Amino acid sequence: MKIKIRLQEILDEKGMSQRELARLMNLRPNTINHLCSDKVDRVYIRTLESICEALNIKIHELIVEDEI
Repeated sequence: MKIKIRLQEILDEKGMSQRELARLMNLRPNTINHLCSDKVDRVYIRTLESICEALNIKIHELIVEDEI
């Protein structure tokens, strides 16, 4: 099983850029860019909570099981 963070897909659906989200969350753009990549191997739960709050989504919309 592989877990996937759907952040880039959600940003695309909402018409929001990574830079806009970084500014909204007061994070470095590189942090958001990393979370949008397939190379994420760890992330703070608080960061996931903050993303969900900023985008007004539920955690199950952000994190999904990726069927390879």
